[in-house]
Amino acid sequence: MSGDWLPLQDHYERRLREAGATPQGVDWPDGPGLEARFATQLRVLDAVPAGGEAPLLLDVGCGPGLLLDYLAETGRLSQVRYRGVDISPAMVAAARARWPEQAFEVRDIVAEPLEPESVDAAIMNGVLTERQGIPRERMVALAEGIVAAAFRAARYGVAFNAMSKHVDWERDDLFHWGFDEVAAFLKRDVTRHMAFRADYGLYEFTAFAWREPQRPAPLAPEDWWTR
Repeated sequence: MSGDWLPLQDHYERRLREAGATPQGVDWPDGPGLEARFATQLRVLDAVPAGGEAPLLLDVGCGPGLLLDYLAETGRLSQVRYRGVDISPAMVAAARARWPEQAFEVRDIVAEPLEPESVDAAIMNGVLTERQGIPRERMVALAEGIVAAAFRAARYGVAFNAMSKHVDWERDDLFHWGFDEVAAFLKRDVTRHMAFRADYGLYEFTAFAWREPQRPAPLAPEDWWTR
């Protein structure tokens, strides 16, 4: 399976060589956009019950570990336990050099699945936004495989982003995945408990897939409509 990702692996490793451990080094235009993505996807942790051990967060496609920089800068690093995986040895080497006390490994979670529900939540930022020559039909299959694998490993839920099809034009190097396509896949192979966010000002969306319904905490009595 990892070989199918080679066009993307080569692309991101080239960007890392050119720009280092920066947003541009993982092919994002700027820091504010990357912050918006991290802040949005980290809402997946809202499903983890409070009061216990810090949740174990899986960062799929961790790159050089920029999520850790964001967590540290926002005072949240101590609030999670972290595990980063990436298919790129270069990315993992960069991440280990920058964050030697954190857990990183080179791993294709489809070919080498993690133990079921071995982490609390997983995020995939930028894993499914580009395709760099991978045929779209094949990219859909790759996307479905890695999302399903991440969900099997997560006790509460996963978050991932892809480029929206609701744009003025689509770029051939990017992976535009329709809401209906994603919803149908999640319902068929993953879970019917899902949410989509496309409100953070970028030409993409974040999808959340949950194991359990995410209902608001009840504030009214059960028979509130009779009063």
